[in-house]
Amino acid sequence: MPKDVLPPIESHPLSPFLPEGARILMLGSFPPKQERWSMNFFYPNWINDMWRIFGFIFFNDKEHFVAVDANGVKIKKFDRDRCAGFAAMKGIAMFDTASQVRRLKDNASDKFLEVVTPTDLHGLLTQIPECQALVTTGQKATEVIAETFGCAIPAVGECTELKAGERTLRFWRMPSSSRAYPLALEKKAEFYRKMYEKENIL
Repeated sequence: MPKDVLPPIESHPLSPFLPEGARILMLGSFPPKQERWSMNFFYPNWINDMWRIFGFIFFNDKEHFVAVDANGVKIKKFDRDRCAGFAAMKGIAMFDTASQVRRLKDNASDKFLEVVTPTDLHGLLTQIPECQALVTTGQKATEVIAETFGCAIPAVGECTELKAGERTLRFWRMPSSSRAYPLALEKKAEFYRKMYEKENIL
């Protein structure tokens, strides 16, 4: 693409996942290109470890959410129905902090995402009135939250408070589940486990 031509604007391909009674809202930045998806749900990239982190923490099995074929053999996909059912049961809502982006390079890196239209987070929160915490899963999402709500950025694995209208919410900053973030899965899971315990999800 010529340098003076901007990349196309991409709109978010998924609707927000807002189960009834959701108590936390997990927010990434934006999904990878759909050719990298292994399922039609959040954190769909096979080499993203979010669903392995969930499996490790809640089921002591990092492959718990891996799909199987007709013969019961595991394949390189996540089981969308199992993932969504688990999140709904645990009261975990999911979306991203950008509704429209430009990819400044042809990859899934947050570093090269230009946020064109931030997500209406206030609008999302009105749909999940029992939500008490926002959880970001990457640097770009963390920066958008801080800018949107005018709050401080907590250290990785920690939380602070923010005001969303009349509500006071906890704002947790988690390590990215991308393998580009240089930390072993088990170490990342320790951060997430602490947060889920504090939020009475685990």
